[in-house]
Amino acid sequence: MIVRPHGFPGVLLIKTEPRRDARGQFTRLYDVDLLEKAGVHRPWLQENEALTTRRHVVRGLHFQRPPATETKLVRCAAGAILDVFVDLRRGSPTFGRWAAVPLSAENGEILYLPRGFAHGYCTLTDVTLVTYKVDSRYDPSREGAVNWADPDLRIVWPTQTPILSDKDRAAPRLRDVVPLDVDVELERAA
Repeated sequence: MIVRPHGFPGVLLIKTEPRRDARGQFTRLYDVDLLEKAGVHRPWLQENEALTTRRHVVRGLHFQRPPATETKLVRCAAGAILDVFVDLRRGSPTFGRWAAVPLSAENGEILYLPRGFAHGYCTLTDVTLVTYKVDSRYDPSREGAVNWADPDLRIVWPTQTPILSDKDRAAPRLRDVVPLDVDVELERAA
């Protein structure tokens, strides 16, 4: 596994290194020692899985408000996605900016996303399986969202006509979301 910074404070991309032979392949997906060397140590409390059976489904941009903010470790186990995140951390040098990374079963990349980001993705294939670990329990009273098509963000999605949930379609714009009070300095160490 190779861990490298992404460019937003605390965000990391982890490249897996599959070992292939005549039988198939073996891939290490998580290594606590390697991540601790990169400054990451989280008690993962849940692992979630989302199966999407259609291309161009947008899920997100979702987040949890304090004290339920989540660190995520996101992987695309089957198919491909464009993973998108928006920095909502008050005082962060990248506050209000977005970035995107392609994650796929083929490229083997894993995204480490610290607390304080809105997160979502667009499926690029008809069958997509996304798994992610989180370090906080889901609290429906703390959930929030940013609209996928917020004109102030100008996110470049791979489709302009996505399949959306009613909740995601009605999500507010970034300017109507209160910035999250999370310790950006702490997340920089991650």
